[in-house]
Amino acid sequence: MAELATLARPYANAVYNMGRERNQLDGWARQLALLANVVEAPQVRSLVESPAVPDVAKAHRVADVVGAELNEAGRGLVGALAANKRLPLLPEIRRQFDALKADADKTLAVEITAATPLTEDNLERFAAALAQRFEQQVEMTAKVDESLLGGAVIRAGDTVFDGSVRGKLDKLAESLAKA
Repeated sequence: MAELATLARPYANAVYNMGRERNQLDGWARQLALLANVVEAPQVRSLVESPAVPDVAKAHRVADVVGAELNEAGRGLVGALAANKRLPLLPEIRRQFDALKADADKTLAVEITAATPLTEDNLERFAAALAQRFEQQVEMTAKVDESLLGGAVIRAGDTVFDGSVRGKLDKLAESLAKA
């Protein structure tokens, strides 16, 4: 995993810098999302990984699948990635690009998983508290996981707050095992 991140970083940085300079970050975000989804599709993945298909043909086929949503710079990126046998990096390039963009936008993606559905009021209060804590705008997504028994688990970037009943029971079991 670390190797993929290392290989993808220069591409993500280059695309981010180009997008920032040309005020096209949102366009690049859309293009990278489409490209990453295309490359992750099983049929395309087998094409991309096939040594029998020339790199130029891979680039053309990937670009053709995305179609008119891909501008000339996007086609250039696909060509460069194909020439360097790096097309499988597109999902990681997208992830790193999105992280750079979110950091610049001062937004933090937060996922809250609760044992029961949360109300809009609950989500707004969580978002306000997390925005104050991290000093960033917060983009909330909510999930339900009944196995938590109660409470919630909040993932904000690299930080995890586990306030679930299941998490507390696991900690109790761990401390009893050590005793």
